Amino acid sequence: MNTPIKVVIVDDHPMVAEGIQAILESYDDIEVLCTLKTGREIVDQAHTLLADVILMDLNMPEIGGLTATELILERCPDTRILILTMHDSPEYISSALSHGAMGYVLKDVPTDEIKTAIDTVMRGERYLCTGAKGSLAPPDGASREQLTGREQTVLLQLAQGKSNKEVALALDISVRTVETHRKNIKRKLGISSTAGLTRYAMEHGVLQGTGARL
Repeated sequence: MNTPIKVVIVDDHPMVAEGIQAILESYDDIEVLCTLKTGREIVDQAHTLLADVILMDLNMPEIGGLTATELILERCPDTRILILTMHDSPEYISSALSHGAMGYVLKDVPTDEIKTAIDTVMRGERYLCTGAKGSLAPPDGASREQLTGREQTVLLQLAQGKSNKEVALALDISVRTVETHRKNIKRKLGISSTAGLTRYAMEHGVLQGTGARL
């Protein structure tokens, strides 16, 4: 008999975690090691649990799912991380994939699709549920253009809540140029709103001036 797939579930809603655990434990080839409530817990325990697959929620106390994903993969690069969330916006999906997640599954999928997602990432393949595929354009986040140095600087300014005029004054460029940069940033990141840009900047460390993973 093959070794069971070792799974850890990370979700701050106990009923959700317990429900997923009950589903997965009905499969003979899956072993649920534990359920955890925070990103901090899984980051601290990942190197001892050595899970094959981590099912990770996005919004959790202390450390969010995206940051936790990045930290875990630095320490346990062979672990596959599946984001399991209710958020279907393109910026969330793109951010998850850019942080190293192997898959993205919405919580309203049929229960057997979670098993399909686990099997897919265990084969080393990316898995996006139908809802995530429909929200993400283009489907392959890796094909997106990279931001230029100037665009990263503009994104930092915009994420601080500055208007186009304030950014223009700060960078000594025209308002029209700022507007052009803003449009290009949105297009490259697949983000349609200013709120989305701010959220992206917060999740990627831009507000701390790191420019991480831009």
